[in-house]
Amino acid sequence: MRLLVTGGAGFIGAAVVHAAAARGWSVRVLDSLRADVHAADAAAPEGVEFVAGDVRDAATVRRALDGVDAVAHQAAKVGLGVDMSDAPDYVASNDLGTAVLLAEMAGAGIPRLVLASSMVVYGEGAYTGADGPSRPVARRIADLDAGRFEPLGADGEPLEPALLDESATLDPRNVYAATKLAQEHLTRAWARGAAGSAALLRYHNVYGPGMPQNTPYAGVASLFRSAIERGEAPRVFEDGRQRRDFVHVRDIASANVAALEWTAHAPRGEARAFNVGSGEVHTIGEVAAALSRHARGAEPVVTGGYRLGDVRHITASSARLRGELGWLPAVSFDEGMREFATAPLRAAAGAPAGSAR
Repeated sequence: MRLLVTGGAGFIGAAVVHAAAARGWSVRVLDSLRADVHAADAAAPEGVEFVAGDVRDAATVRRALDGVDAVAHQAAKVGLGVDMSDAPDYVASNDLGTAVLLAEMAGAGIPRLVLASSMVVYGEGAYTGADGPSRPVARRIADLDAGRFEPLGADGEPLEPALLDESATLDPRNVYAATKLAQEHLTRAWARGAAGSAALLRYHNVYGPGMPQNTPYAGVASLFRSAIERGEAPRVFEDGRQRRDFVHVRDIASANVAALEWTAHAPRGEARAFNVGSGEVHTIGEVAAALSRHARGAEPVVTGGYRLGDVRHITASSARLRGELGWLPAVSFDEGMREFATAPLRAAAGAPAGSAR
């Protein structure tokens, strides 16, 4: 198979490239190497064809698509951002970029796509309360300021977190989440209109070697890991009991391979969502503690602070991916955190050449 990986020079994209190449596929990478994402010496993975350019540029995308059979669309601006001033760039990078890609795929008759989506499209996770299943509204600033972090049910009591599946209501609660859901909607429209087959992979918290160093857009595992490397204590927001599913980047890559294979025989016109997680629920505090322990770093500090737009608990079942695609994660939480605690990170965005450690 001839595969195009957009964003293939990035953290997750590079892992997908390596997994696809190991499968024996011919791989081409499209990446802009933009300075707010990559260090100055960033480059495409070795041994693959590289097209330098922006996914928002139709001519560049058309050239990158020439002769390919399928696309793994990883290119996106990630993270919550800094403030609302980031919104135009998120929408342009994620949604306009996806629209250009899909339009060019339709014109070229390329029918197979895997989209890197995210669990953030759900908003808060699933909960149960006195009256049964519940999806709480966004948390109030007054409650967060007072250190009341748990979502409450109609009776005023904290709700109990549960796993959600792909049929759950989608409720994005920040700009990044809204753009990821828009990418899904665009992909569904493409699948129907161009008789394509698409897998929408809703990644949970991805971590692993090669993750970018400390930036406002990095994942929490990278922020903790970067603090430890600087000799500082990881700073944990809220009370550290936020529940997440941390999935290793190699498992994300293998899920992309499984999804790409699925698109070869999936019904035309279908865009199907799949949660991608390890199946192990852990708290943010447990991640910080594990990294500090394995790296012999300072003990984490629980700050009680918060970020607007963060959700309290979000964990989902990956049973659909396991059952329908035969995928299984290979890296356990303890194994992955032990490796990540001392593994090299990528240099921070805009850092000079040679600054990665």
